[in-house]
Amino acid sequence: MYVGRIVSVYLTKENKLGAMYRVSSRSFPNREAKINENTVAIVPKPGHEGDIFKNPYIAYNCVRIVGSHAIVTNGSHTDPIAEKIAAGMSMRDALAVATFAMDYEHDHLNTPRISAIIDLETRKGYLGIIRHDALIIKEITLKPGQAWYVATYEHNDISCHRKDDNITIDSADSACDYIIGEGVFADLEKPITAAAVIEDGDGFKIAIKDAPKV
Repeated sequence: MYVGRIVSVYLTKENKLGAMYRVSSRSFPNREAKINENTVAIVPKPGHEGDIFKNPYIAYNCVRIVGSHAIVTNGSHTDPIAEKIAAGMSMRDALAVATFAMDYEHDHLNTPRISAIIDLETRKGYLGIIRHDALIIKEITLKPGQAWYVATYEHNDISCHRKDDNITIDSADSACDYIIGEGVFADLEKPITAAAVIEDGDGFKIAIKDAPKV
């Protein structure tokens, strides 16, 4: 099944909080993730820079760290959410204000904007999605060894049916592997690249990984 982009919040069996993102694409597979200090950007691979002129939505910051928070999304709403959190707004309100203002992506598929936020201080996680027909924001109570997710298509609701209760994540690298092709994500098609963050002391460790070529 093809579900498009995916964001997820998780808690390892060792109680480390994390979030992850996967690019899945049928139309623009020539993309990769790049780490730049406290952000991760999705960009066209060398030789495919012209793709940005075909679709303005394919390049963006997908991860941004702000203090004790990690924000993970599928588009340019990453930065407005992060900036509102940095200004003192709650996770719920930052998600609501930023995604409502930017709306879903007005491409030919009406692609939803999806978001995940975690906070090391409150130990809370949030998932959000704005579709052409709904805005849904939910606080996620995570149990050890559990991940919740939302995708842009098909799996584009936030519910107990979109979770994995037995994740095998113990690092940011293994989180990338997991969302690319393990557990509940194993049968979701067209993975391209992934980014993940995991709790590391008072901050986060970041990893990126391309999906294996098939």
